[in-house]
Amino acid sequence: MEVHFPPDVEAKLVRSAAQQGRHPDELVQDVISRYFEEETRFVEAVRLGEAALDRGEYLTHEDVGARLHRFLAS
Repeated sequence: MEVHFPPDVEAKLVRSAAQQGRHPDELVQDVISRYFEEETRFVEAVRLGEAALDRGEYLTHEDVGARLHRFLAS
């Protein structure tokens, strides 16, 4: 697979890879892998949050304000 970047993005990629002592291809692969790992974690967190909401486990705006007030007061 080939991916083409605008010249300014490619320059940043090459510069960043050089600063890390890596090949740009390796850096891109690592960044993309981390993106998909984070995306998976995010989707799972949303799923868990929606399930909690369905079970009625949530804080109201007032609850959050009260907790924040207590936290800042301590």
